[in-house]
Amino acid sequence: MYKHIEIPKDGQPIKRKGKKLAIPNRPIIPFIEGDGIGRDISKATRRVVDAAVEKAYKGRKRIAWMDIYAGEKAYELYREWLPQETCDAIKKYYVAIKGPLTTPIGGGFRSLNVSLRQILNLYACVRPVRYFKGVGSPVTHPEKLDVVIYRENTEDVYAGIEWKKGSKEVKKVINWLNKSMKTNIRNDSGIGIKPISVTGTKQLVRKAIEYAIANKRSSVTLVHKGNIMKYTEGAFRDWGYKLAVTEFRNKVVTEDEVWDKYKGKAPKGKIVIKDRIADSMFQQILTRTDEYDVLATPNLNGDYLSDACAAQVGGLGMAAGANMGDYIGLFEATHGTAPKYADKDMINPSSLILSAVMMLEYMGWDKAAKLIDKGIAKTITKKTVTYDLHRQMKGAKKVGTSEYATQIIKNM
Repeated sequence: MYKHIEIPKDGQPIKRKGKKLAIPNRPIIPFIEGDGIGRDISKATRRVVDAAVEKAYKGRKRIAWMDIYAGEKAYELYREWLPQETCDAIKKYYVAIKGPLTTPIGGGFRSLNVSLRQILNLYACVRPVRYFKGVGSPVTHPEKLDVVIYRENTEDVYAGIEWKKGSKEVKKVINWLNKSMKTNIRNDSGIGIKPISVTGTKQLVRKAIEYAIANKRSSVTLVHKGNIMKYTEGAFRDWGYKLAVTEFRNKVVTEDEVWDKYKGKAPKGKIVIKDRIADSMFQQILTRTDEYDVLATPNLNGDYLSDACAAQVGGLGMAAGANMGDYIGLFEATHGTAPKYADKDMINPSSLILSAVMMLEYMGWDKAAKLIDKGIAKTITKKTVTYDLHRQMKGAKKVGTSEYATQIIKNM
């Protein structure tokens, strides 16, 4: 029993069987509408997904949506931003989707997105980024970009371990570091701690390699700043290589081995494990785009890098995202709440719709996923787009959020 969540009477729960999820024909999918523009894009996404599932399976399958709450709506109902029953519902039903949630800058409550990831141990933030023909781009060849970023989701600076300048706690930390560890930290500093563990690294890199194998990708690149932070990001690199050759030896080859043993040409069917320094990677994702495939990164590097990649293919409005653990998948829009555009029926819902495509693929409903993908591609090719894409495309017709969703459905 829940306080404010209503369980759909015609739905069935997704269950775990062994190491896999068993998806019924009427799965209950928890949905957090989100704040600000979340209201607009969530309505559009449900319409598109429902239409695709109906078209693909002719009534044999259907999603039973279940509204759950976080952010502003949760505060209105529960007087708290992230109710326990919301987390309990995601744990129980395994697959969920959410719009963007409010987080104030500089004070107030911590990021609800980060809290959900940590509470549910959703250790992998997965961001596929690719180009849809016709979308305006600041680069000459956006079609060369087709990467999937696996970003560690629970550690690094996002662990939120920090102390405010001038506080009793920060004075104690600085005093101990300067005296006991012989550091030279200014007394007027704020202090933050950046944990990167072998546990967090291995589960993230393992998931990235498993994806690369399952999807016949050519390489996995470990992105780090290990030349400076040797025992955190440098360790991420070392632990990643060790896991790759220990657990996937018959499936992978390291970049060094490619050059030392195979004269620079990877053996057929082997995934190349390589690494790049973070700042170099930012340059190369622009200048040598098609050399990269799956990227595995610590938290902060993955945050910057996924947005930089999205900028090449139309911006965050065209970027899908998911937070995954061993079994739970929480799919989400990758952009913010943009409150000034809320309830104006003008924002691009593609990020959340493409995240729903990832969700359908996660459930094994590939036929419906491909229909949505086709509908988006055709709608963009026909130049019927929302304002963000309209300003990048010559001769395009500008439509609102709901009409854009209607066109996607027509073009499936």
